[in-house]
Amino acid sequence: QVQVVESGGGLVQVGGSLRLSCAASGSIFSINAMGWYRQAPGKQRELVAAIRSDGSTNYLESVKGRFTISRDNAKNTGSLQMNSLKPEDTAVYYCNVDCFTAWGTRKYWGQGTQVTVSS
Repeated sequence: QVQVVESGGGLVQVGGSLRLSCAASGSIFSINAMGWYRQAPGKQRELVAAIRSDGSTNYLESVKGRFTISRDNAKNTGSLQMNSLKPEDTAVYYCNVDCFTAWGTRKYWGQGTQVTVSS
């Protein structure tokens, strides 16, 4: 089994910063991609940022220039640096790990961490 744990959420004021961390553990052969999703009340979960094994990235348009995703392939960890936060960024943020395991290629989710941006 694979476990994914997020941390780093909290309450910040508009314009503040937070750094979220994601750690994957278990029987992992390799991680193909790692992504951060968020879900606000009444909304669908949306992809915020993703990073592949070669380091290539993509971002939700509304967070470009403010958020930066990174990963450490050797440690099976990743981070999402969030700057210039806006109230619209308030949501539960989830880490998703697309990895190759003994069960094949599967996606695993963390439990989520709350990010609240106050105005």
